[in-house]
Amino acid sequence: MKLTHFALVCLLITAAFCAAQSAAKPETSDANRSAQPPTTDVGQTPEQTPPPAKPSAGEAAKAADQSQSQGKDIAKDAANSTSGTSNDRLFYALPNFLTLENAGQVPPLTTGQKYKVIARSSFDPVQLVWYGFLSGIAQAENSEPGFGQGAEGYGKRYGSYFADGTIESFFVGAIIPSALHQDPRFFQSGNGSFMHRTGYALSRVVVTPTDSGHSQFNCSEVFGSALASAISTYGYHPHPGYHPGPNVPYVASDRTLKNTASVWGTQVGYDTITFVVKEFWPDIRRKLKKHPH
Repeated sequence: MKLTHFALVCLLITAAFCAAQSAAKPETSDANRSAQPPTTDVGQTPEQTPPPAKPSAGEAAKAADQSQSQGKDIAKDAANSTSGTSNDRLFYALPNFLTLENAGQVPPLTTGQKYKVIARSSFDPVQLVWYGFLSGIAQAENSEPGFGQGAEGYGKRYGSYFADGTIESFFVGAIIPSALHQDPRFFQSGNGSFMHRTGYALSRVVVTPTDSGHSQFNCSEVFGSALASAISTYGYHPHPGYHPGPNVPYVASDRTLKNTASVWGTQVGYDTITFVVKEFWPDIRRKLKKHPH
């Protein structure tokens, strides 16, 4: 990941902060005051309360929409509790299937479910388009010149982005979690101040629940991303002494321990920012639904 990609994600965090800060506070209810019966003088006949006015067509439609929205939320929570995953997408596009909102008690994922949801995310059509977008940025920046330019260079960059994302996802979300019985899901908090929720999201990089529900050091994230970075650096990126062509200068090796550590740190940093975006995405989604235009 390049600094350009971090800038894109930082824009998402800014949107999350604005949504959290502008969230409407619950209004105080006058139900207790209005529930008290009107006082009458002794000997007077209490006035009859007129029947409540029938709601207008617009109010009825609005109430129906709210009821339908609540029904969808209840159905979504019920689906989450049975399947253990979600159908959510960040900004209605990028797969967010391992994030649960208002999850409550959910069963642990089986090994098969962990692999299935990672495969579903990795080969999602939107995810494939996202890799194409990142490859275009890398092509424009001429990152890793060993890949060259033109259609061949773009294809190599696309393949490397796809391999980087897929290998890292399987190590972090399926292989190591299955071996160590850790839960790869992100359970959205939704409670507390902006700083409290941000701290919770950041802590998920090093803390994760186990399949039995206990908190544990997040070996899946830390070591899974490290293994994926090593495979990426030593596997299919430009090799030592790579010479793309007669008119292209000699390219030094990227296969070094220093570069592997840099790739690993960048990947962990990217995942950390993604956790923050996942925490505040429900707030952003509610703001978008409230102001559709």
